[in-house]
Amino acid sequence: MSSTQTSPRFPRARRHAAALAVAALAGTLLAGVNAQPASATPPGIPSKATAQSQLNALTVAAQGSTSGYSRDLFPHWITISGSCNTREQVLKRDGTSVVVDSSCAAISGRWYSPYDGATWYAASDVDIDHVVPLAEAWRSGANSWTTSRRQSFANDLTRPQLIAVTDNVNQAKGDQDPSTWQPPLSSYRCTYSKMWITVKYSWGLTLQSTEKSALQSMLNTCSS
Repeated sequence: MSSTQTSPRFPRARRHAAALAVAALAGTLLAGVNAQPASATPPGIPSKATAQSQLNALTVAAQGSTSGYSRDLFPHWITISGSCNTREQVLKRDGTSVVVDSSCAAISGRWYSPYDGATWYAASDVDIDHVVPLAEAWRSGANSWTTSRRQSFANDLTRPQLIAVTDNVNQAKGDQDPSTWQPPLSSYRCTYSKMWITVKYSWGLTLQSTEKSALQSMLNTCSS
């Protein structure tokens, strides 16, 4: 879960209502021209078979404590290229027709959130979600990592750990694992489970028995 800038004048709910109205109008104007929605596609999403093998290999353990946890122990967002930081890189990767200013901030574009099926036209309505939340990683073994390793995890652009999604949905997720939170759009739960599994596997994190059961149920919905 990650925070993003909010409007200093309007409550987020009103911003979202306005954004939905703009989205509807824009969708009408784009129809027949180039209305293909943006599609967030993080790299490294495994096949069902690979995810199953990785899930079977993960160590099941009791969930650790959040004692000592702080988001500051997972430094992000870091500079990736030029003036662009990790958040800005993901916004460009996951968006469509994204235009940035001289400081690499997205000033226009559109973003499809696969968690809930919504499309947004302002970067301020989009969060960059850590698929495996930082606090969840801490409870699953990252508490013993170096700060450098935690920084690499928090800014991982190689694996499907970062994805642009609706800010309110990301905030509702918080630091929950799949046993208590899954994407509202049920058709995306297969992909979500594969992303979660491969991130935990790649980073050597543990999982709880309830978490494993939830992931297995989600993975069972995959066709490939």
